Amino acid sequence: MDKKVLRQTLLQQRKELSDRDWTEKSKAICENIAQTECFRKAKTVLAYFSVRQEPDLSYLWTLDAASKCWGLSRCVGKTLVWHQYNPHLPKQVQPGAYGILEPLPTLPLVKPDSVDLILVPAVACDRRGFRLGYGGGFYDRLLAQPEWADKPTIGIVFEFALLNQLDADPWDRPMRSVCTENGFMAIDLD
Repeated sequence: MDKKVLRQTLLQQRKELSDRDWTEKSKAICENIAQTECFRKAKTVLAYFSVRQEPDLSYLWTLDAASKCWGLSRCVGKTLVWHQYNPHLPKQVQPGAYGILEPLPTLPLVKPDSVDLILVPAVACDRRGFRLGYGGGFYDRLLAQPEWADKPTIGIVFEFALLNQLDADPWDRPMRSVCTENGFMAIDLD
């Protein structure tokens, strides 16, 4: 299936989730992430604010907020810039260029060498770790940079968006693992 058609189909399916199902599935994803060794060991975790009914990761902040340094991205041109985020402090975010909440540009930056884990939003992921995003290429560009290329990544999707195989382009960067409400799957990239 064409990527554009697949993206539209899966986004529509996500949109049709009831608020209750979306909340329950998002919470289950957070609980699955919190049980992983890579998350438990991580000191600095990059996450995202949910948009278009992506899995909501905010429950993670209640599970393990105090022991983690959280980073959230801000879009600057075609680049993601990461800032520290404390979920317990007010007035740290504002709507960005795409209407997505972003950290204020005055918040401290997160340096790549301090990052232990990146939680990556996706429209879909496949069992090889490849993801289908919104088509902007932000995460592919980020993960292609040497300072980010070896960071552990978890693609975050609902179970219906975990597919057997996506068509991968040469610039696509596979995730090291994928997490859904049904569980966590490490990817063998060798």
